[in-house]
Amino acid sequence: MSHPFEDLPTTPTAEEVIDKAFSRAARAGRAKSGLEAQQSMLQTAANIVSDNLENVVTAWPDVDTLDPFYVELADAVVTSNVEGEGGVDALRQHLSEVTWASRKAKEIESEYQGRLRGDADTARKLRKQAFARIADVVEEVEDDLAGVSAARDALRDLPDIRPDEPAIVVAGYPNVGKSSFVNAVTNARGEIASYPFTTTQIDVGHVERDHITYQLVDTPGLLDRRPEERNDIESQAVSALEHLADAVLVIVDASGECGYPLEVQLELRDDVADRFDVPVLTVCNKSDRSTDVEADHYMSVTEDDNVDGVLDAAIDAVGYEPELPFDGE
Repeated sequence: MSHPFEDLPTTPTAEEVIDKAFSRAARAGRAKSGLEAQQSMLQTAANIVSDNLENVVTAWPDVDTLDPFYVELADAVVTSNVEGEGGVDALRQHLSEVTWASRKAKEIESEYQGRLRGDADTARKLRKQAFARIADVVEEVEDDLAGVSAARDALRDLPDIRPDEPAIVVAGYPNVGKSSFVNAVTNARGEIASYPFTTTQIDVGHVERDHITYQLVDTPGLLDRRPEERNDIESQAVSALEHLADAVLVIVDASGECGYPLEVQLELRDDVADRFDVPVLTVCNKSDRSTDVEADHYMSVTEDDNVDGVLDAAIDAVGYEPELPFDGE
């Protein structure tokens, strides 16, 4: 499945909603005359406004029913990308205001339809009053529509990571061989997506074992430095990954050629192990150059030594068992 925000439609502006409603109303009015024309125009305008605003709201998934991974990630993305926003809570408030405006347009129509009686001139004046009030309601939620639009633009480009499939998160400092490992064991090449709130890239590769698809998620820029060095948005993205991960591989380079001392790499490993409540495996890469570290597994991606063995160990650590149909026996 694609992620829940991928197919969100474009959010109209307040001006677009008003223009569409009143132009359709004018067309409806030309098809009739007298009192009926005014009634038809009011009904058309109110319906267009109400339906368009309601569609803005119903296009969004119910955040409370989403996987916690997407809730955390959406909160981080909206907070980072939408100026002055407060994440998912602010989005909820915007959608609530748009719902109010949708209902208010119909209330105004109901009120004025009951007053459209008598001669056409009086009916025309009352219809114009109703139009003005409906326009005011839409303009009142102009900022809310803009907030929804900005959130939509940010969220629709999230990487296609699937919480319903088992995930192995790959962590470690830069240049230790994380990306090389992911590329070596999966089809990750060309499957690079960028988080909208940072220059960080997320590499997602997939490998199939026993008809089960496993995701390998490499997170440069997020899990390659100490927690105190991350900003609030990046820390929240790590929280999202906590919900996603079924196992974590922390790759270290005992040779030090990556540019980071081994003790610093192990401190990062300990931080990850403390934070993630899943199996965390320490993997020493570049074993052809140095194995001077206590690790769960040793490999050399460049020499193709024990790479598949590390993948097997990660899959075993996940321990994923698909739900099988109940056979009734």
